[in-house]
Amino acid sequence: MIEQEKVSAISAAGDFLLVDKPMDWTSFDVVAKIRNTYSAAGLRRKVGHCGTLDPRATGLLILATGKKTKQAADIEALDKVYEGTIKLGVMTESHDTETPEYGECGVSHLGIEEIQAAAVVLEGRHMQKPPMHSAVWHKGKRLYEFARKGEHIAERKAREICVSSFEILSVDLPFVHFGMHVSKGAYIRVLAHDFGQNLGVGGYLVSLRRVSIGRYSVSDARSVADTVEIILRGARDSES
Repeated sequence: MIEQEKVSAISAAGDFLLVDKPMDWTSFDVVAKIRNTYSAAGLRRKVGHCGTLDPRATGLLILATGKKTKQAADIEALDKVYEGTIKLGVMTESHDTETPEYGECGVSHLGIEEIQAAAVVLEGRHMQKPPMHSAVWHKGKRLYEFARKGEHIAERKAREICVSSFEILSVDLPFVHFGMHVSKGAYIRVLAHDFGQNLGVGGYLVSLRRVSIGRYSVSDARSVADTVEIILRGARDSES
């Protein structure tokens, strides 16, 4: 298990910190908060994250500090497991709740078997383009910078992803609750959009929570506030 159990979180070799990212924080917001906490405690620490989470998503975010940042790419490469909710019968430009709904249509005709079949179609390996509302670079700018100006970049570079499983947990139309096991680089909101398209009614991601990265679970994570307190307490203890 990642050794965030070190109460000080200030070991000379660096640490891995499991954080439960709150809603509307970017991954970089969390990194900045923890980095500033080390600075406030009189410590110099490199801090980075091991795989970003969208602002509207919550759940497991692993931070690497000090020399552990050299191992961040190894953790980022691990598979991820998510739980979330898709709303059918309507779409958004960002494929999540960041932008307004459009294209509403009825979904009462959909049955559970049809919904499950649409999920199975998305399992396996396939190519996926990053969404316009993402932090992927294109010609020196983030894609979301183009999106916010109403510009659409058609030549976004696709990458291969693997959806190991897409499980329908429950259905309460227009909402579908799911669990998904995916490879590095998979955008769940793009899969939510594709899922809605496969059903012919559209859909977007209403909520998303990352529950694990490899063998590391959100059940072992701490809140941002608790992580800050651990760092500050560790700094005080080292001075006494």
